[in-house]
Amino acid sequence: MQKNHFLGKLSGLLILSLTLVLLGTLLGSTGVGWNALGPDQVIMLDIRLPRSLGAYLAGALLGLAGGIAQSLFRNPLADPYLLGSASGALLGVASILCFAYLGNSWLELIGLNGGAFFGAMLGVIASLLLAGGYRSSLRLLLSGVVISVILGAANSLFTFIRPDLFQSIQSFMLGNTTLLNWPGVELMAGALVVCLLVTLLISPTLDALSLGENTARTLGLPLDQLRLVLIGVLALATGCAVAQTGLIAFVGLAAPHLVRTLSGGRQRIQLLFSCLGGGILLLSSDLLARTLFAPLEIPVGIVTAVLGGLYLLTLLRRSAFGARP
Repeated sequence: MQKNHFLGKLSGLLILSLTLVLLGTLLGSTGVGWNALGPDQVIMLDIRLPRSLGAYLAGALLGLAGGIAQSLFRNPLADPYLLGSASGALLGVASILCFAYLGNSWLELIGLNGGAFFGAMLGVIASLLLAGGYRSSLRLLLSGVVISVILGAANSLFTFIRPDLFQSIQSFMLGNTTLLNWPGVELMAGALVVCLLVTLLISPTLDALSLGENTARTLGLPLDQLRLVLIGVLALATGCAVAQTGLIAFVGLAAPHLVRTLSGGRQRIQLLFSCLGGGILLLSSDLLARTLFAPLEIPVGIVTAVLGGLYLLTLLRRSAFGARP
């Protein structure tokens, strides 16, 4: 019976996902395209379809990373950017934009996407070094905050030195799905498969951590090593998503909450549903961003911030009323 409930919920999320991808292929700021074999072929198959799939995959990566972060740190307000990956990615983009004019061939080879990815990895590694390792979740969390502040100051310095780059950096901060293409889709799909498989294999660690760190250690699990693997998965998923779409707010934070009631408290199902929920949330926001004020498109990060913020406020209000005697 329980298995049937799980399959029913999983099927519902997958059907909703496929429906949104189909809508994303048909709808756009220029109107509705129906003929994939006629004049609409280029728009539908080379622009809208990779954009829709890319937005879904980026949201799935952020949703998975958010679910890992909230379970790993046992904090419902944790998000994928808490270890300095967001500030690091922004610093990577700012560095490429600021120094590319010097004619460095290796900077041109890396590109903005590569700069964002390596910057996100740099932020996570710096947080690990500052925390003295990965054994203390609290120290790692605080280190991520410190690194974010330091890298944020470096980003401010870049915009001070090159004020002409402010608009480009601001575009990256607000999130952008308009430049997604098939190579980006393939990259994120590969990263999602790897991250999801590894996470589901070691998800019993998160079940053990939910009982408390001391209790988890008594179960004989290699807790420290598995925690490092989870941090690596979190960093990889966040870095790949951010490199392709920029800093999209609230998806990694809100997606695990949206599906929490569907998982029944089981970490493996919670992480799988967080992945699907993140994809649904970001693709839905992208559809709104491109059609709400068509033909004008608004940054998708604004839509996710509004939707995610309203949802979390509703959740907070419901919890506050529920806590009253």
